[in-house]
Amino acid sequence: HQALESVTLSRDQARLKEMLCGEYARLIYNGQWYSALHANLMAFMQSTQQFVSGEVRLKLGHGNCTVVGRRSPHSLYQHALATYDRGDAFDHDSALGFIKLWGLPLQTQARVQLLTGLGSTELPAQPIFDALRDATTVAQ
Repeated sequence: HQALESVTLSRDQARLKEMLCGEYARLIYNGQWYSALHANLMAFMQSTQQFVSGEVRLKLGHGNCTVVGRRSPHSLYQHALATYDRGDAFDHDSALGFIKLWGLPLQTQARVQLLTGLGSTELPAQPIFDALRDATTVAQ
């Protein structure tokens, strides 16, 4: 089932579902099955399962069971978007803007806090920060 969820749930759905599983278990353990919170959590959990269907191939052997394949008519995985071959559907130039945008907060933090010498001088990754400082200086 988890193998099918891995291809049919978005990353955010899977992350939130995982976070709520602990709360759901605590709620049940504390005898709150008939609470409004249980109804809310159950509604979310059920809504995540709407498109979880398909087939999973397993390999059995030596006391282990390993997922070796999965497919679903509702899979979010699109081979044409995941490959880097000629003729794939992904426009690789669009990644540059995304990388710059998502990296901006990290670059800002590095420039303001880590590369100025402020704060602790005993940084565990000092060589990395030195390289970042040098690269940032060259880029500006």
